Amino acid sequence: MNHTKEKVVQAVLFLTACISIISVLLICFFLFTSGIPAILEIGVGDFLFGRVWRPANHLFGIFPMIIGSLYVTLGALVTGVPSGILTAVFMAYFCPEKIYRPLKAAINLMAGIPSVVYGFFGLVVLVPFVRTHIGGFGMGVLTASVLLGLMILPTIISVSEAAIRAVPRSYYEGGLALGASHERSVFFAVLPAAKRGVLAAVILGIGRAIGETMAVIMVAGNQAIIPTSLTSGVRTLTTNIVMEMGYSSGLHREALIGTAVVLFIFVLLINISFSLLHKGEE
Repeated sequence: MNHTKEKVVQAVLFLTACISIISVLLICFFLFTSGIPAILEIGVGDFLFGRVWRPANHLFGIFPMIIGSLYVTLGALVTGVPSGILTAVFMAYFCPEKIYRPLKAAINLMAGIPSVVYGFFGLVVLVPFVRTHIGGFGMGVLTASVLLGLMILPTIISVSEAAIRAVPRSYYEGGLALGASHERSVFFAVLPAAKRGVLAAVILGIGRAIGETMAVIMVAGNQAIIPTSLTSGVRTLTTNIVMEMGYSSGLHREALIGTAVVLFIFVLLINISFSLLHKGEE
C-alpha cells in the first residue's frame, strides 16, 4: 500500500514538473515564432540599434528602450541592494526579538502590495519630491529607479536573510573566539560565507526590476528617447509592450512581440550568468 502511494505521489510530482517545462517551452515557441520573423523583416541592426520608435512610419528601433531598461534596473540595484542586504544582516544578527516579528510582517506586506499601488505612491509622493527638490518634470530615470529599489527590497531581504541564517553558527563563534567584535564577525565571517545566497537575492531582484511594468509606466515619463540625465523621461521594454499592444496590428504587433523576445533573452542571460558564477565558485 505504501509503495502504491509513493508511486502515485511520484507520478503527480513528475506531471507537475512536466507541466511547468511544457509551459515554458510553449511560451518560448510563441515568442520566437512570432517575434524573430518580425526582427528579420525590420533588420536586426535597425531593430536593436535603431534610435527611433515610430510605428506609423515603420521605424521600429528599440535601442532607447534597451538603454532605458538598463538604466532603470541599474538604478534600482544601486538604491535597493545595499539597503536590502544591510536590513537582512540586521534582522539575522542585530534585531531585538521584540521588533523582529513586526518588521518581518512589514516586509512580507511589502511583497504583497500590488504594483499599481507602488506606482500610485510614486506618482503622489516621489514625483512631486523629485520635481521640487531635484528638478525636471519629476517623471524619469531617478524616480523609476527609486521606486523599483523599494519594490525589490522584500525579495532581497527575505532571500538574503535566509542565506545568512543558513551559515553555520560556528563561523560567527569562530570569529568571536579569534578576538573579533560582534560586528566584524558578522560582516567578515558570516556574510562572505553567505555570498551565494546573497547573489541569488540580487539576481532575483534584477529579474523583478527588469520585468516590472505597471509601476514604471506611472512614474517613468514613457518617452522613447535615450535619457541624458537622471531626470529625463524614459521608456523601458516592458512599458513599450504594454502601452502599444492594445491597438497594434500587423508588423507593429510583431515588433512588440520581438521586443518581448529581446527582454526574454536579457532575463535568460542573467540566469545563465548566475549559473556560471555559481559553478565557478564550486
